[in-house]
Amino acid sequence: MSSDRRSGTGKLLAALALIASAGLLSACQVKPLYSEGSAAPAALKSVGFSDAKDRVTQEVRNRLIFLASGGAGEATNPDYEVQLDVKSRAIGVLIDATSDTARAGRIIVNASYTLKRAKTGEIVKAGHRSAIALVDYPAQEFAKLRAIRDAEDRAAREVAEFIRMDLAGALSQ
Repeated sequence: MSSDRRSGTGKLLAALALIASAGLLSACQVKPLYSEGSAAPAALKSVGFSDAKDRVTQEVRNRLIFLASGGAGEATNPDYEVQLDVKSRAIGVLIDATSDTARAGRIIVNASYTLKRAKTGEIVKAGHRSAIALVDYPAQEFAKLRAIRDAEDRAAREVAEFIRMDLAGALSQ
């Protein structure tokens, strides 16, 4: 008899847990970032980006302009301004002990950004994103430089994708 009571109590507790979890999950909202009625696509088109000081920053900036405007170019009179600070560095990870040279490496692109309202200067969002691209170093010096540049470009495009998602999320609220 006592086991019947325990199984009945266990069933009751399981049912209560199920009802409580359903209640908690009903409070969660998941909606597409670019759904109809979302302000993100229109707001992204009205974002301006700070001037670039080096090649990697220019790569991030160009990709952000393309992603934000859908290929239409930078906004002429932006409602928002993004200040970018991009740094890139190369690290050798596979060192040949006989020649003391790197055979492979990583390119790390770090970007800090601040999204502000153009008219008031109010900070809407600030953040930091980074990406890593792997690279093999060939024996020829020019090929090595080109491999590093290609890896910087890959990492810069990835950082721009991350920043665009952050900006879209901030502007959709």
